[in-house]
Amino acid sequence: MANPTYAYAPDYAVPPGWVLDEHLEARGISQAEFARRCGRSPKLISEIIAGKARLEPKTALQFERVLGVDAIIWLGIESKYQIHRMREAEAASAKAHRAWIKQFPVKDLAKRGCFKQPHSDAEALSELLTFFAVGSIEAIAEKIARVKAAYRHSPSFKSDEAVVATWLRLGELKAERQDCAYYNKTKFRRAMRAVRSLTREPIGVALERAQTITNAVGVALAIVKPLPRVALSGAAWWPSPQKAVIQLSARYMSDDHLWFSFFHEAAHILLHSKRCIFIEGEDNDQDDLEKEANAWASNRLIAQRDWELFAATCPHSASAVNEFADQQGIAPGIIVGRLQHAGFLPYSQLNYLKVRYKWQDD
Repeated sequence: MANPTYAYAPDYAVPPGWVLDEHLEARGISQAEFARRCGRSPKLISEIIAGKARLEPKTALQFERVLGVDAIIWLGIESKYQIHRMREAEAASAKAHRAWIKQFPVKDLAKRGCFKQPHSDAEALSELLTFFAVGSIEAIAEKIARVKAAYRHSPSFKSDEAVVATWLRLGELKAERQDCAYYNKTKFRRAMRAVRSLTREPIGVALERAQTITNAVGVALAIVKPLPRVALSGAAWWPSPQKAVIQLSARYMSDDHLWFSFFHEAAHILLHSKRCIFIEGEDNDQDDLEKEANAWASNRLIAQRDWELFAATCPHSASAVNEFADQQGIAPGIIVGRLQHAGFLPYSQLNYLKVRYKWQDD
């Protein structure tokens, strides 16, 4: 077995002036003489040696000609030193922003493989900046503010806006990896029929096929495991005018809730503004647009007239549910969930007709 190798990453860096001073001392050249040979002022050379002035490319080229040490090496020393200084400044800033960092589910993101488990506030801050693809805390705050401004329904967001923004970012990353056609509203509406028929398929197969279908009409489908501290079922939003995203958390781990959430978010894509971010939480039925999405999803899964005729029979048996499911061409669990939600069945009855599933990483 080969011995493991480790990258050398010292926790210090020296300014190029220190290296220059050693070269001059070793060669017996005074600072004034060196400045004269370079054609620069003694003051500049003194400030470079003291670490008060940066080494610019023109100066590095002059150093190369006088001392025979490649300009790239001088600039590399300068670059490493400046990056080291910036990292030290970030580390100090991270300590000051420790409470802010703790808003984010850092441990959960590390468990999901988004980045390595950080061992300090500075590492955590650096990983979060990379995760959100921004360069500063202010940029993350600005991104959260933009999401918040576009967010249609605020109660769920107010509880843990950093976690909501993190969950949406996970969906954004998944959506970016999906090659989608340009969005076509007519084709997407038609595609809902094909997705509806998938509700009777095994969940893994169904979701894979659903993603293929939606990608072909300009909609990414991202299934993102829930994060702690927020109760979200799904979201719908537009990263660009030509591409929409349906993001699902599958948090109830049952087919009835998953498919209703899918069609609920599809309704937002079809019916509502591209400028909004729609997030389905516990209280999503208190908003007019959410009510409209609920009604559209219900009617798309089971036509209102068919539902009224079925509900009028006061169905309470598995045989009645299965027969109606066969007639409709959908999963019986969806019918059980709707009967329970409408009050025709207690939430403890016929749950065995629902399909349960679990995350693969569990």
